[in-house]
Amino acid sequence: MGIMERMRLDGKKILVTGGARGIGKSVATAFAEAGADLAIVDLDIEEAKKTAAEIATENGTKAIAIKADVTNPQDVDAMIETFLNEYDRLDVALCNAGICINAPAEEMTYEQWKKVLDINLSGVFLTAQAAGKVMLKQGGGSIINTASMSAHIVNYPQPQCSYNASKAGVIQLTKSLAVEWATRNVRVNSISPGYMGTELTLNSPDLKPLIEQWSDMTPVKRIGKPEELQSICVYLAGDTSSFTTGADFVIDGGFTSI
Repeated sequence: MGIMERMRLDGKKILVTGGARGIGKSVATAFAEAGADLAIVDLDIEEAKKTAAEIATENGTKAIAIKADVTNPQDVDAMIETFLNEYDRLDVALCNAGICINAPAEEMTYEQWKKVLDINLSGVFLTAQAAGKVMLKQGGGSIINTASMSAHIVNYPQPQCSYNASKAGVIQLTKSLAVEWATRNVRVNSISPGYMGTELTLNSPDLKPLIEQWSDMTPVKRIGKPEELQSICVYLAGDTSSFTTGADFVIDGGFTSI
């Protein structure tokens, strides 16, 4: 069997949080193109249903939508239960749900700080923990956490200390889980995207001047496209990455190299 065949995800059952739009939707689409069946998880259930239907129709695979708040342990447990009732097993979890609040540190409220940490870090932990329990019991699986280049550098000019701290936590959480579960065939890795041109980013009038500045600061002189994250996630989801765990993959157009 050649490498392209071994990169396929046929038969795999994959959970994607924050999957209704943006990076989550793009990567979920790639998973389906590679043959996987999916659950698109999002608080916006209507958008999740739309995304799931679109992906299933275009790829001839199965995709369901689940509403869940990843900061709520009961919601996360219910999400896993719904997934297993549909698919019986969980092969891959992309823990992708996240937010960013730009506020100067001296003005940031505790509520703002807590909201970002709850979703970006605690939400990843709860999802990875719940998925990990299933994977440990069934004998293996792959967890992919969405971190950020913001875990490696401090973004400028926008003030976002809570986001940066949360994403740095995601990377260390990823490494910790990877080491704990390494001998039990559950792999845990993270991706660290740079500035990405999602639909939300590109259509925000507030971000337009920042996009120009970000592009100028990036060595390749542009921001990334969500589809440029697809191949690394397909690799991490599949069996060809069997020796890859505890790693963070930076996809940032060279931003963190300078």
